[in-house]
Parts: sequence; structure tokens; C-alpha cells
Amino acid sequence: MKHTRRSFFRTAGAAGAGLAAAATPAAATTPTVADNAQLGMLYDATKCVGCKACMAACKRVNAGPGALSFEQASFDQDALWDAPADLSGKTRTLIKLYREGNAWSYIKRSCMHCQIPSCVSACPVKAMTKDPATGIVDYSKDTCIGCRYCQIACAFNIPKFQWEKSIPQIVKCDMCHGTNLQEKGTTACAEACPTGAIRFGQRADLLADACLRLERHPDKYVPHIYGEHEIGGTNHLFLAGQPFGKLGLPTLPAEAPATFSERIQHTIYKGFIAPVALYFTLCLVAVRNARKNHSNTPAPDAGNNQDQA
Repeated sequence: MKHTRRSFFRTAGAAGAGLAAAATPAAATTPTVADNAQLGMLYDATKCVGCKACMAACKRVNAGPGALSFEQASFDQDALWDAPADLSGKTRTLIKLYREGNAWSYIKRSCMHCQIPSCVSACPVKAMTKDPATGIVDYSKDTCIGCRYCQIACAFNIPKFQWEKSIPQIVKCDMCHGTNLQEKGTTACAEACPTGAIRFGQRADLLADACLRLERHPDKYVPHIYGEHEIGGTNHLFLAGQPFGKLGLPTLPAEAPATFSERIQHTIYKGFIAPVALYFTLCLVAVRNARKNHSNTPAPDAGNNQDQA
């Protein structure tokens, strides 16, 4: 049989297609309905006064287990205030101010505790995990290898790496699961908020409360609950009187990126299909090249050898 480039690619393509056809998507990639029994928080920006009591409470309660620390502002020579400019390896809860002309609003920044978290999907060693009962997205510093895939995968740019430390870790909100939540049944930020801008509870109750506020005060809010549907839903929900995009919350689709990526991974790599297809293709290339080299090897010239003798 004559081997041509066309026949080679036809054979390799047929082999790859046959292997891919044998795969079926894993159950983890099937569309899921948000679990509203999980725990979460509702932040109402119209109630926030920017006192930053939530930030102080977060660091006071989680400084030890969360590796959080004080951040001194450049203008504060006396070190009177904790003044982080953004989320960092020292800060995992932040209040920021948006202002444009006469329009302004505060906004809270912390882990969104996604229903389908991309950070968990991207982590190769399961240092990022999601509790299926509470919905809390947690991090294990003892398992982490420092690849920082979670940072790249997060649509909200939440996980932060401690670049300045010799033994660093990822810093993000864990909903006080080992501290305030365990001791008092609520998060430190929700407990400390003096105006009720942060409410802690089950996602179903938070959604019901948010819908009621929108119904009663339609002129006060943007008619949308941020986090209800974004990338599969988040357990940290938001209400605001200013457009969410201007407050730093990105416009995102309803489908979670992890759902799409896992659908590809679980289909192609199920049963070691992709590596087998690759090795099979490389084997065909090697065989083809070996035969080609063998056919191009010149035969010994018997006449010349006899003359020389």
C-alpha cells in the first residue's frame, strides 16, 4: 500500500474521531440549578456609610488563621489607620468609593463564593474547595503549590498572593467558617455593620429580601440583583443605586466558565483519550518517517566494489 500525506492524515483523523466519539461528558458538566440553601451575604450599597467597620472586624477576627495584617497608608506617618488601597495578601475584605460628578456609592469587595467556582475548577491540587452544604469556597495553604491558577481563573480578581512573604499563601474570604461563623453563626463583617448594609443568611432568604427591597423602592435601586445569575450564580449578592459596572463588578454571562472548560476537559481527557490519540499520531509519524528513510537509502554498488578489489 502506498503511503501518502493524504492517507496518513486520513488515518490519524479517523483514529482521533473514533476515540473522541467513545467519550461521554462527565456528570459534573451538566447544567445545574443554583442551590439556594447555601450560605451567603447580601450587600446593599445604598445602606453602606463607608465606616469600614466590616474591614476592621474581618482583620480582628481572622488575622491569625487568615494571615491578615495592618496596611499603613503613605500619608499616615503615625500609623493610626488601616488603609489598604485594594484587596491584597494582607486584606480580604474592602470597602471602596465610586464617585462621578454628583453620583457616588460605596462598594464591598470580597470573595463571591460562586455556585460554580472557577478557582476550584482550575486548582490542580484541590487547595481550593467548595463545601457542598454551606457553599463556602475555602482554601488550604497546606495543599497549595503556589501555581496561582486560581487568580487567573477568577472572573472577579479576588484571590491574592502574598508576594512579600518567604512562605506565601493565597488570601481570600472564607466567610469566617473557622472563626466567627463557628462561634457566633454569622460573619464578622455582617456582625459589625452598624447600618445593616451586610446581611448574612441562606441564599434563598437573601434573594427574597433583595426582591422585596427592589419592589418597595424601585426608584432607589438599579433593577437587578448582582450575583443572582452571573456565571452560574454567586452566594455574595449585591444591590446598588449606581450601575454595577461603574462600581467595579464586571458584566458576565449566565454560564459559568468552569462549566464550559470542564465540559471540554471531561470529554477529551476522559479515559485518557487525548494522550492516547496523540501517542497514536506520533507513532504513525515515526513509522512513516522510518519507511521513507529506508526507501531512500542507496544500495551498495557491487561493480565498483569489484573494480577496487
